[in-house]
Amino acid sequence: MPKLKTHKGAKARIHITATGKLMRRKRMSSHLRRKKPTKVTRKYADKLAVDSADFKRLHRMLPYG
Repeated sequence: MPKLKTHKGAKARIHITATGKLMRRKRMSSHLRRKKPTKVTRKYADKLAVDSADFKRLHRMLPYG
């Protein structure tokens, strides 16, 4: 069986933790940033776990992570 290719778009956006969780960033973090309150822009620094409905699909995109 040939080696699987990593999806480069997913690799740039998804981070795999040591325990195997997939972490993602929030959307809209740089769009119209100056208008947003400081409290909101601070929230964009946090990473969120990928939803369980998307986990299997994204894990297939990142086979060697």
